[in-house]
Amino acid sequence: MSETDQQPTAPQDVLAKAIFLHQTGNVREAETLYRSLIETDPHHAEAMHLLGTLHAQQGNFEESLRLLDKVIALKPNHAEAHYNRGLLLQKLRHYGDALASYANAITYNSGYTEAYVNRGVTLNKMGRYEDALASFDTAIAMNPDHAMTHYNRGLALQALAHHDDALISFNKAVALRPTYALAYSNRGSSQHAVGQYDEALASFDKAIALKPDHATSYYNRGLTQQELKQHDGALASYDKAIALEPDFADSHSNRGVILRELKRYDESLKSYDTAIALRPDEAQFHYNRGNLLKDMTRFEEALTSYDKAIALEPNSADFHSNRGVTLNKMHKHDEAVESYDKAIALNANYAEAYDNRGVALLDMKRYDDALASHNRSITLKYASSEAHNNRGVTLHALGQYEEALASYDKAIAHNSEYAEAYSNRGVTLQDMKRYDEALASFEKAIALEPDYANAYWNKSLLKLLLGEFDEGWELYEYRWKCILVINTPSFHEYIWLGNEPLAGKTILLHAEQGFGDTIQLCRYVPLIEAMGAKVILRVQTPLKNLISTLKGSYRLETHDDPLPGSDLHCPLFSLPRAMRTRVDTVPAQVPYLSADPATRKTWRDRLGKKTRPRIGLTWSGAPEHKNDRNRSIPLQLFAPLLTCDAEFHSLQKDIRPEDAAFFAKSTIIPHADDFKDFADTAALVSELDLVISVDTSAAHVAGALAKPLWILLPFVPDYRWMLDREDTPWYPTARLLRQHKAADWPSVIARAAGDLKAFIAAAAQEK
Repeated sequence: MSETDQQPTAPQDVLAKAIFLHQTGNVREAETLYRSLIETDPHHAEAMHLLGTLHAQQGNFEESLRLLDKVIALKPNHAEAHYNRGLLLQKLRHYGDALASYANAITYNSGYTEAYVNRGVTLNKMGRYEDALASFDTAIAMNPDHAMTHYNRGLALQALAHHDDALISFNKAVALRPTYALAYSNRGSSQHAVGQYDEALASFDKAIALKPDHATSYYNRGLTQQELKQHDGALASYDKAIALEPDFADSHSNRGVILRELKRYDESLKSYDTAIALRPDEAQFHYNRGNLLKDMTRFEEALTSYDKAIALEPNSADFHSNRGVTLNKMHKHDEAVESYDKAIALNANYAEAYDNRGVALLDMKRYDDALASHNRSITLKYASSEAHNNRGVTLHALGQYEEALASYDKAIAHNSEYAEAYSNRGVTLQDMKRYDEALASFEKAIALEPDYANAYWNKSLLKLLLGEFDEGWELYEYRWKCILVINTPSFHEYIWLGNEPLAGKTILLHAEQGFGDTIQLCRYVPLIEAMGAKVILRVQTPLKNLISTLKGSYRLETHDDPLPGSDLHCPLFSLPRAMRTRVDTVPAQVPYLSADPATRKTWRDRLGKKTRPRIGLTWSGAPEHKNDRNRSIPLQLFAPLLTCDAEFHSLQKDIRPEDAAFFAKSTIIPHADDFKDFADTAALVSELDLVISVDTSAAHVAGALAKPLWILLPFVPDYRWMLDREDTPWYPTARLLRQHKAADWPSVIARAAGDLKAFIAAAAQEK
């Protein structure tokens, strides 16, 4: 046997060989030698210490901790054992105990740089960033050229949002160690935080070049690309991060954010669901999922996600505020205001919550409260173009048009490309009869945002109001891209807009808006049948009996019936476009509806012998109508009409609380309890001599029955009544009485009262 093959026998030689084997990766033989030393000398602290570190390296943490504790019991001033015990406890996330171990290491070796560094790392993990900085600064004073210390100091500064200072530390780290991939990656994060996006991308690319398998660098690069609206690049970065680390929950979540922005909603939802499955207690993931579901108009599911987020993080003002936005879209305005109030209670300076609260209050017709909320939002964040725009909408609803224009102009001043503000500005200008300017505003909105459906819709209404039917009906089709239309089931049949023959085809014509709209547009059914089509007409249930009097061989169904099959379909309000209707080609043969004879006799018997002219009155429509404030009239303003020598009958199904007292004292005869559906309305109207009505369904009933009809119209009426004429092509027996200045109902009523006296006198002469 040669001398080199002989095993050392002296303890110091055995220890030296064991250390050599340990350092060169021959851990099994190193462990054997450490154990032999401990068996020979149970108090051999150094062998015990090194065996403990070996076990830690192999993941045998409990055995490592037992050995290190024994070393410290044998040799309390063993600084390195305290230090390694700290590393082990740090790895086990026993941060408080780790700090104690580092403190002991420093006590027994005041120059122990590594102990200061790892003490700082542990303090970072505990969120004690200021204390961590003190440890790192001490370590740097001892060893200014230690790259890892500068790196960890940068992490502490980054956590404190001191990104400019963090950059100094990260730059020092990479200067000392040019291959320090993690330092480049975190430098990129701080560069992102201070808005240095191009520099951040360069840092992430450097980190990835040095460490291509580092998922976090790809994730951070994705965040910066997302900020730069480089959606495809961000998506690729998140996908790479996930490929490297499939359980990277944040990457899945942010991938969902990008897909949502790209309107790839189904894919986005899958990404959020994956993130939540990986980390179900992350409130932000549930919140992001709620935002997506809100965009998908899956509002109930969105609420569930927001509620989950709030349960996990109840003090997030953002969560409560966006929950409010969803509730408002569901028309649960009271609950929406409650959510906004919670958000504001958590953040008294939450300008957006005040603004959205104003939108909900506007929808509740609490205009003054809405205005106060918008004003508060603007006080907190004057440059908010959204708040100025929403304030303009509220001022418009209050009839304060000049002030509304000023608000829209401020919104545009803060955001010159704000299409919605231009569109809303156009609506206000239209109601001020400044039609050329209104049209210019709509066209500006469209130029800024060529897919902006609401601007096209508003332009269509103006064109129809001006009698420009060709373009008006064409643009009217944009209503389907707005949240404006009701009763819109999903049809699989191809929509018919007049571009193909109908002979031999079955077409479904379906109601989409209000009762009066259906009455107005059902006149087209015979024309469609004349083109050789088999027609299925689908209407609101309360209209069925009245519409059944329309001549033809069509099949009549209601919205309560199962959706029928057909070759084609056409919404009723698309028929004027399909039939190329112009002002002079409106199908105006009246009457096209009639009262059922039996129902009419019932009403004739109920009314008894007529001794005076019978006048039907309607003074208000549905309160939820968007223009109700302008089109409905307080009943007490009808007082001059009621002085005329006539028998007045209410065609109102509902009496508003504010009208109830006057109605009870008036001579108007109520019939609300006798109206089962519109067939009863038609029967009563047939027994009247004249109907005087605001722009609501009762007026359409009278017009369709060819009954003498006076329609009371606001300063700027609904588009179908057009401008500056007392007649309407839709109803030849109707007469239009218009306001000559905004909100001036008294002069309209006075004119109607004078004309009614003449009408009564003429009727008396005919007798």
